[in-house]
Amino acid sequence: MIEQVLPDVYRIEIPLPNNPLKATNAYFIRGDKRNLLVDNGFNCDESRYAINEAIKQLNIRMETTDLFITHLHSDHAGLTKYLATPETTVWMSQHDSEIVAASRASSHWIIFNEFVHLSGLAADGLEEDFKKHPGYKYASEVFTDFVIVQEGDVIEVGDYSFQCIWTPGHTPGHMCLYDPAQKILLSGDHILGKITPNITLWKPEEDVLGQYLESLDKIAGLNIDTVLPGHRYMLTDCQGRIEELRTHHLRRLENIMDIIGDKTMHAAQVASQMRWDLSYKDWQDFPWGQKLFATGEAMSHLYHLHTTGELDFSSFENIVYFNR
Repeated sequence: MIEQVLPDVYRIEIPLPNNPLKATNAYFIRGDKRNLLVDNGFNCDESRYAINEAIKQLNIRMETTDLFITHLHSDHAGLTKYLATPETTVWMSQHDSEIVAASRASSHWIIFNEFVHLSGLAADGLEEDFKKHPGYKYASEVFTDFVIVQEGDVIEVGDYSFQCIWTPGHTPGHMCLYDPAQKILLSGDHILGKITPNITLWKPEEDVLGQYLESLDKIAGLNIDTVLPGHRYMLTDCQGRIEELRTHHLRRLENIMDIIGDKTMHAAQVASQMRWDLSYKDWQDFPWGQKLFATGEAMSHLYHLHTTGELDFSSFENIVYFNR
């Protein structure tokens, strides 16, 4: 589906097969000399067909169209190599571009197998196979010709002048685009409507949830009328949605503290008892990917509670345990 959402701005819905997200929003912004395409989709037939149809319907010439990739996940970066021409500038943050550039060969994917053990998922019976991860299956073919963007860089296209805003949390190098004159934010997966961005910690080394909450504070300080997110629908109450996201994570932290009580638990045990907005009745019914993401989210909240002094953690037989 293609929808004009603002003058010279079109939302292109890119299907994500067999994925609970259902679709990614790519945004095409028509300019005078150069156009801009923000994000794309999985490296798969369904996503390629959708973007090809959009190219035809909107009369897009990729030779005069540049790419901006908000973050490394394959539902946003999977078609980067497919779409880029020799004349295309492809903008991305340093950290996230390094993962995309390495594609499936990256040692980044080994982290997932390590996480299966650290989190207790292996002890819970989860299969150790990162090749099942959608980010691996649908990754872009190797592409290395990125132009690195940093906080405060400006990208101009047509009547729009976008500032690059670094918003780590969902990924370390996540970037949003903000036009202060038009009061528009292209939020990638930093701010979504109805669904909440997954905040996953694969190794207990840094407080990614804390980073995400700080990034929300950064965006809360901007004057925004319209949010164009990476999934679902356009938002017109950015401040209200930020407050909802903060409240969501506060309640999740409280839920985890209630679950821990006076026990010592690993992340998979905690995740199995958390409240999830999913149709599965029992933890054992969760598919492989949903168990992985739920436990990664549990780990990020558990480690955040450690950084705030509310939980301790220790390691035994390559599994990380948390307790009061």
